Amino acid sequence: MSNAAVIRIKPYHYIHVLDNNTNVTSVEVGPQTFTRMDHQTVTAGPNDMIMIPPRHYCIIQNPVVRDEEGDVIFDKNNQAVLRHGDEEIRFEQEPFALFPGEKLYGKVAPLQVVAPNTAIRLRAIRDLDDKVAGDEWLFRGPGTYIPRVEVQVVEIVRATIIKPNQALRLRARKEFVDATEVVRQAGEEWIVRDTGAYLPDVNEEIRETVSAYVLTDKKAIQLEADQTFVDVFGVKRKAGEQWLVTFDEAETHIPDVYEKVVGEVRVTTLNSRQYCVVLDYVNEKTGKPVLGGRQLRVGERSFFLKPGERLENGIQAVHVLDSEEALLLRAREAYNDEDESRLPGDRWMIYGPCDYVPPVQVEIVEKRRSIPLDENEGIYVRDIKTGQVRDVTGESYMLSPYEELWEKDLPEVVEELLGKDGRYQGLGQRGGRVGTRDRTRVVTYRTPHNSAIQIYDYKQKQARVVFGPELVMLGPEEQFTVLSLSGDVPKRPHQIKALALLLGPDFMTDVVVVETSDHARLSLKLSYNWHFDVDHENLESSESIFNVPDFVGDSCKAIASRVRGAVAAHSFDEFHKHSARLIREAVFGLTAEGKVKERFHFPSNNLVITNIDIQSVEPVDQRTRDALQKSVQLAIEITTKSQEAAARHEAERREQEARGRLERQKIADEAEAERAKTELLRLQAQSAAVESTGQASAEARARAESSKIEGEAAVEQADLAAQAEKIRAEAELAQIKAKQETEIGHQRSLNELEISRARDLADIEAIKFKSIVDAIGADTLQSIAQAGPEMQARLLQGLGLKSFLITDGNSPINLFNTANGLVGGGLGQE
Repeated sequence: MSNAAVIRIKPYHYIHVLDNNTNVTSVEVGPQTFTRMDHQTVTAGPNDMIMIPPRHYCIIQNPVVRDEEGDVIFDKNNQAVLRHGDEEIRFEQEPFALFPGEKLYGKVAPLQVVAPNTAIRLRAIRDLDDKVAGDEWLFRGPGTYIPRVEVQVVEIVRATIIKPNQALRLRARKEFVDATEVVRQAGEEWIVRDTGAYLPDVNEEIRETVSAYVLTDKKAIQLEADQTFVDVFGVKRKAGEQWLVTFDEAETHIPDVYEKVVGEVRVTTLNSRQYCVVLDYVNEKTGKPVLGGRQLRVGERSFFLKPGERLENGIQAVHVLDSEEALLLRAREAYNDEDESRLPGDRWMIYGPCDYVPPVQVEIVEKRRSIPLDENEGIYVRDIKTGQVRDVTGESYMLSPYEELWEKDLPEVVEELLGKDGRYQGLGQRGGRVGTRDRTRVVTYRTPHNSAIQIYDYKQKQARVVFGPELVMLGPEEQFTVLSLSGDVPKRPHQIKALALLLGPDFMTDVVVVETSDHARLSLKLSYNWHFDVDHENLESSESIFNVPDFVGDSCKAIASRVRGAVAAHSFDEFHKHSARLIREAVFGLTAEGKVKERFHFPSNNLVITNIDIQSVEPVDQRTRDALQKSVQLAIEITTKSQEAAARHEAERREQEARGRLERQKIADEAEAERAKTELLRLQAQSAAVESTGQASAEARARAESSKIEGEAAVEQADLAAQAEKIRAEAELAQIKAKQETEIGHQRSLNELEISRARDLADIEAIKFKSIVDAIGADTLQSIAQAGPEMQARLLQGLGLKSFLITDGNSPINLFNTANGLVGGGLGQE
């Protein structure tokens, strides 16, 4: 805005001038020189006109109103009429000025170019043509979009590329007819499988890109219908129905909107040695599952398990039986097995060697193998029809169809005793763990040497005794008799559990508390030697050793009672002096002659006590124990003192004798020392004489020998020096000679090389010259040689000169010789 009186308006510029008298604003367009009146005010400018290049547009707010011919309409005050609040889009045209009130919205912008595979989503904001406000549509490329004020650009929509093995899942925003002329309801979903760029309609919404499942001959997919529809293969599927799509039907499959992929199904392949049983199989003709049905399929073949089908126990190998194996079979239902009819529940066996595939009507109960048994091994077999149990030993045995292995239970204490003795038989067989007894095997026990074991048969209600060493094998109804013996010191009941009864001889120790007649209580530790006096051939005698359940406790109690009775009849001093005799008399008794018997026999079980050892006798009362200990200590002290006095007297006597012997030895040693000293002096004198004489002669001999050695060494040294000098001279001579010969040879080689080189060069030059001469030719050479003189002669003849001489004026010329030559030449010519 300028307040100058004269305003020069450039071309394509304009100003707004307000007439203060009429309050009307007019437009002045350049080029011109505008003279402002006093009642005029420049409200805007000078401003550039609006220039819209080709393929551009601009938006004008509050545009002026134009008539049908495009001229601006003015009111009665000569003011341009505006469409207030409205907008106008102007495209390529001549530069124009903005009327008062008009505004440029934004900037001049290029028209929007819509690329291929894209579109602009438009929305009508006013009613126009065949559309009402709110309608939406697409402007698809390629093309240039011409904007309109009635239309709003919502967004740019780009096409989605559908690759091979892909599809788009679409959903309708509202009811409309799609590109394939199909009526779509609001919310309806469908699949577009056409490969390429897909530009969704304004009423279509892309839910997701669905990838196809690649099917192979080893993989299929299992589908489930969400609602009733017709699939891509033209098959009507009901809601909840499941089916397979395999490689035979299509190489790839894109699930439909109403199809749910349950999972992938891998092919089931059977080789020639495999089979399987399919449960609830699908009937190939009807396509419906046979619920509860079973179908056998044997290799070689490959198939897919259809929905609802499942394998019973998976893929199974054909049962191959050797000559020692068999299969126990049971009929599930009635059927004909070759020539024999089988009823439900029938059991029979197929024996090897063979291979076997069971039909669906047959159940394999178990696979059996012949059980090899040694003479000391056995098994318990039970007949399931009669329930009878028997043991089979010493043969290779195959169970019959109605037989089974029977497990024999033993009391827990017997199991522990067998485990401690380490005498389980058949460990690790028929699935048994190492260290665990196989209950189907016959129980065996190795009876130790010099022992006996009692076995009771509860069916026959009788017992038998087995003496060791012997291997005991229990029958189905037999059990071991467990011995519960007293143990520890003093003896306590039920401390020792054992199966075998040792027959001795052995010993046992017990502590017995007795009381003397003077009421001194003593604790006696006694040890008894015992054994069983049994006749192995006599059944009554053998069974009698088990008549007393605890022979240790019974015998110890019987002996203790006898000892207590015997000790009670004597005082402490008397018992202390004669304890061994009193105890032996009490236990063994006396013969008619008054002698102590040799043994104490228990007739109930033939136990014999042969000896009693009194290991210790200790008072129970503390005061008695102290008094006894004091008396013992006094006795020990008196004995010790008497022994010390006798030892002292003996020591003094021995000391006097040793002192006398020492004095006599001392006198003898002094006399011997004097004699040795005299002999020493004599030997020293002889040694001095010999030493003086030997030293002089040795020195003379040494000097002579030294002179001789020095002379011989000098002579030998001279000889060696002469030899060394000779060797050195010969070596130098040989070295010089070799060097000279080497140099001569080297020079000779160089000369030969040089001669050979010169000869080769001469040959090459001769050959080259000969080749040149041959190439040029003799006539050519002759012509070349004669060309110079002939040309000179012709030149002189042409000039009319007989001869001439050319010089530079600096070099002297012998004209005499030249003249002679010329004269001679002339004479010769004449």
